[in-house]
Amino acid sequence: MRFLVLALALAMPLVGWLSNTGLLGPTNGEISNRYPTLIVAAGYAFAIWGPIFLLDVVFGIAQAHVQQAGTRLLRIRVLTAVGFALTSAWMLVFTLQWFWLALAIIWGSLWCLLGAAWLASQTRGHRRGPWWQWLPLSLHAGWVSLVLFALAGLLLLAMVVKLRGNPWYTLAAVWGLLGVHAKQQASALSGADTAANVAMAMAVLVALTALIAALLGQRGARAPRAG
Repeated sequence: MRFLVLALALAMPLVGWLSNTGLLGPTNGEISNRYPTLIVAAGYAFAIWGPIFLLDVVFGIAQAHVQQAGTRLLRIRVLTAVGFALTSAWMLVFTLQWFWLALAIIWGSLWCLLGAAWLASQTRGHRRGPWWQWLPLSLHAGWVSLVLFALAGLLLLAMVVKLRGNPWYTLAAVWGLLGVHAKQQASALSGADTAANVAMAMAVLVALTALIAALLGQRGARAPRAG
């Protein structure tokens, strides 16, 4: 298992490089530009993948040197093996623009990495796990959490366009986003106001995108066909 974790840690930057060269299809940046959302970070922010992948490799190398692993590290190895594999998989699926599948895969990746980060961050007595466990896994899980929200917004806009402004799909999406807005607006948690504003902005953007897509679809249907 320890060498599998290392191999999967090395595979992520390789897959990331291939997906961003355009060899596998449109790059992540090109896809994000096609379906802009208010929760996609600026391009420079995605440079964090470099340190994340580097630290993941450090984690892979360090854990591979631990032959007599305790129960906690064994559980972390299983979770990271699955999380790393799913991270590579969702980069490939996202390039293919299979957004529903990408969303499901990244949820699984986040669940595994959050579990591993939680295990690595637990204290025993007054000691936390070694830095090479909690630092890489916590950083990776934190960034995937943001990517998940961005991908969810991208999925909504992409499907609204593909469904040509389908009013019932739009209604369900807007209804859900308004529900998120209402819930977060009433929450006392730090950052809840920002989450509420993002949800409202997304609801408006989805509704406007659906309206424009529907109008363009009607105009295309009315246009005379040659011949």
